[in-house]
Amino acid sequence: MALGGTAKKLQKVAEMAEDVYKKLNELREQIVEVRETVTETKDRVDRLEAENAEQRAILEAIAEEQGIDLDAVIADAHITEAEAPADDSATDTTDEAADADQSE
Repeated sequence: MALGGTAKKLQKVAEMAEDVYKKLNELREQIVEVRETVTETKDRVDRLEAENAEQRAILEAIAEEQGIDLDAVIADAHITEAEAPADDSATDTTDEAADADQSE
């Protein structure tokens, strides 16, 4: 009788080990997928940063050509953003009024 009980216990342990092995393999596959996603995301971010730097260089060149003080414009934008109310509809109205003032 003792051998029968031991065999059942060993079978149960073997089944548990197979389950753990399957789960480890699934986890390993998930880790590989996450690594691939992270690598792809890093590459995408690097491309976007390079593109952003190119666009900034172009904007700086245009601003310089037009005699625009880029630092002052950026500072004004930050001040306006900091002073803007949390309500987006009020911000839209303020932006429209500012656009109208500039076009006059």
